[in-house]
Amino acid sequence: MMEKSILSSFIVAVVLLFNSCATNPVTGKKDIIFMSEEQEIAMGQQADPEIVAQYGLYQDPALQRFISEKGQQMAAISHRSNLKYEFKIVDSPVINAFAVPGGYVYFTRGIMAHFNNEAQFAGVLGHEIGHITARHSAQQQSKSILAQVGLIATMVISPELAQFGEAASQGLGLLFLKFGRDDERESDRLGVEYSTKIGYDAKEMADFFITLQREQQSSGNAALPDFLSTHPNPEDRYETVHQLAAEWKQKTNLNNPQVNRNSYLKMIDGLVYGEDPRQGFVENSIFYHPELRFQFQIPANWQHQNSPSQFQMASKDGKAMMVLMLAKGESLQAAAQQSLQNYGLQAVDSKSVTVNGLPALAVVADPQQQQQQQQQQQQQQQQIRALLYFIQHGNYIYNLVGVTAVNDFNSYMPLFTNSMQSFQNLTDASKLNKQAERIRIVTVARNSTLAQALRANNMPDNRLEELAMLNGMQLTDQLQQGTLIKIIGQ
Repeated sequence: MMEKSILSSFIVAVVLLFNSCATNPVTGKKDIIFMSEEQEIAMGQQADPEIVAQYGLYQDPALQRFISEKGQQMAAISHRSNLKYEFKIVDSPVINAFAVPGGYVYFTRGIMAHFNNEAQFAGVLGHEIGHITARHSAQQQSKSILAQVGLIATMVISPELAQFGEAASQGLGLLFLKFGRDDERESDRLGVEYSTKIGYDAKEMADFFITLQREQQSSGNAALPDFLSTHPNPEDRYETVHQLAAEWKQKTNLNNPQVNRNSYLKMIDGLVYGEDPRQGFVENSIFYHPELRFQFQIPANWQHQNSPSQFQMASKDGKAMMVLMLAKGESLQAAAQQSLQNYGLQAVDSKSVTVNGLPALAVVADPQQQQQQQQQQQQQQQQIRALLYFIQHGNYIYNLVGVTAVNDFNSYMPLFTNSMQSFQNLTDASKLNKQAERIRIVTVARNSTLAQALRANNMPDNRLEELAMLNGMQLTDQLQQGTLIKIIGQ
């Protein structure tokens, strides 16, 4: 794990600059800002490699070139063109775009799959650049990380678990960074302004909000973009963006605003959709990793979040969590010692075990500070305890960690143990050879409804509504022969 966390940097910045004021580049007004521009840039430079390491970059040179070119074009006409901007696609199926201080903007492949034209992308691009130019991310990121640290952003993790999880989840906190309603409204306005100034039809951003609202309603509590989560009413937002788009079109004398639907759809043909099996996937409460050739059982009905660097699980009530990650060390004992030190834990029990023929080490540990608290019998309700398994498989040592409150540990211990002891070599050919689903762009053969066109391309009925949202349409929409639409294939 990282030696110096983003959280500690924020704390230092807040302490040193608590009374600092700066002129907001967008409004021209004085704002209380807890960091200088230099520190803001340094914060982004520190966060960027951590985000890339956590999620990985999506490897598509043409798509990456597109977002970089449009991003630099838009940054040049923004209120903070002096910053050195970077634009990246991270390899996550979550539908999101986010920005961190200093000029770093990220789009997930999940959100790229859900755009249906360049103008929608440009609107969200302008929205995220707006967070940077108005210094929203500089103001809110520290609050977000301090208040929302936890392993799974789609649930409420209890404070004692969040405290432990902070070291393992900085990147996830960034991915789900949230802003207030006023900041979102301002970024909407800037998104309209910036996308219009580079020639796009800004009202398309409002139409994309409708797609996101439908996704949110269909997914319940599942993770969705930060600009939908605590923000202006979608209907009001839709009308406001349409009105702003008309105003900026008039201000800039934009007579031929670009949408570029077909060019965008052709560009995302082949984009990985949903979970990428190469990074691991879950079926019937079993996590499979074809490339690393292992599997293990996850607790039933637990929520989970996968990334290239770790697999995270938590109970829906937030009382317990588990994490799988690689451990560093030449031996099980060395890996355990280094991991405990990194986590700030002290072993209270340790024993060698065998897990389905694999050598392993099982450790029960408490936070080092908690050892002193236990001696004084204080704050017992806030104390936590962890079960850690270190398992040698091939050339790697895998670390499975289960964490809960001390008072709940005996209740969760069997569940942790059963899951960790189910770790085994993956031999099932159907799992080893599982292929990712991909966006495929097809041409509608004849005049028909979207539902008819999807069925004509062998899409199953139980996925029609999902595909309608992916296309930003209704199943009853009438399509003309020759229209391009998205389907799912391999």
